[in-house]
Amino acid sequence: MMHGFGSYGNFGWIGMILNLVLMIAVLVGLVLLVIWAVRRINGNNTQSGFQNVAGQSARDVAQTRYAKGEINREEYQQILSDLVH
Repeated sequence: MMHGFGSYGNFGWIGMILNLVLMIAVLVGLVLLVIWAVRRINGNNTQSGFQNVAGQSARDVAQTRYAKGEINREEYQQILSDLVH
């Protein structure tokens, strides 16, 4: 026999409310996970991107890139000579 909403067993309205709260919690969790993932991806890209360039001279940026191994000695020297001319 089905009493009211049979899929919620003996819990009735309480079961429906708990199910709704659980579904909302899962949806909120998924949204927070997506937000966290997007921020993490964007945070990693801006660490070595334009965010660090702000307030630094071109020479400082070249020196930092050379120190990190992003450019070799010849590229570093070429950048410095280009800045002088």
